[in-house]
Amino acid sequence: MKAKAKLLASLKIWMVIYPSITAFLFLFGQHLSGLPLYQRTFILTISLVPWMMFAGLPFLDFLLHRFPGKDAGRKK
Repeated sequence: MKAKAKLLASLKIWMVIYPSITAFLFLFGQHLSGLPLYQRTFILTISLVPWMMFAGLPFLDFLLHRFPGKDAGRKK
């Protein structure tokens, strides 16, 4: 994988995971605050990794392909 492709993949993952973690912690943070850190981390990851892989990233890909940028019409 080339550097540009890796950078774009990293940005797409960040665009999905950051708001997902923020929303998860906003909604469930107080309920989980009594648990030890390793249990909170487990619950967070067991919930958000499938969300990210099967819903978040495909939806972001859909949006990015549906609304192409300025350079979409140019030939390389």
